[in-house]
Amino acid sequence: MKYKIGDVVTRTSHGHDMTFEIIRIEGDICYLKGVNIRLIADSPMDDLALFNQEEDIEDERNFLKRARFECTLNRDDYFYLPGKILHIDADQDYLTRCLDYYHNASLEAVGVVLKETEISSEILSLVEQYHPSIVVITGHDAYYKSKEKYKNSRYFIDAVKEARRFENSHQKLIIIAGACQSNYEELIKAGATFASSPKRINIHALDPAIIATKISLTCTTESINLKELLEKTKYGPEGIGGLQTTGMMYVGYPR
Repeated sequence: MKYKIGDVVTRTSHGHDMTFEIIRIEGDICYLKGVNIRLIADSPMDDLALFNQEEDIEDERNFLKRARFECTLNRDDYFYLPGKILHIDADQDYLTRCLDYYHNASLEAVGVVLKETEISSEILSLVEQYHPSIVVITGHDAYYKSKEKYKNSRYFIDAVKEARRFENSHQKLIIIAGACQSNYEELIKAGATFASSPKRINIHALDPAIIATKISLTCTTESINLKELLEKTKYGPEGIGGLQTTGMMYVGYPR
């Protein structure tokens, strides 16, 4: 069967476990990007099958329902200043989805697209320009088990270290870093507050935004329930982990 760019497919050799969009075709090889998962792959055409998107849409709807945060605020007497988010992403499509997620939560968020290799050289000036409470550093990554190497983790690690040159305290600057299968331990050591991926698995496109949103909408005097927060993400603590911290939202009186 012949496929075209934009088709949504699954891979037979992987048990049809994930949906992809075809983004490029060269001969009989299709280059794929995860519809919901931050993953780039390639596959021969004869290993692909067209996917019925209705099933995937329903699964995504259920996930977003679970990930939604109920934020009840007393707007009669108090005013609220949620934490500002700077989201740096190597993928424009995923960034747009995350910015929409922030917008739906009425949060102030700035989005910047940079290749993974460029983030560390640009992040300091971006943090100085926007003065965020929360920085998200993400894109694409992969763990090559046979070589014990990572595709882009070193770039995320360098970016985290650069951001910590601006603010070393986790209480003043929250950093959420990593993508699919990233080097979790080294990201945390570098200064990330939250990072992927403890079990070297893929993460959902919105997982970093889910973490950032909860922290942004939680008061500075309130501790984040780590287990409860991580269960809001697609794959829980296997996909993302982090440090105990407080929220980044200030509350004022009177309104």
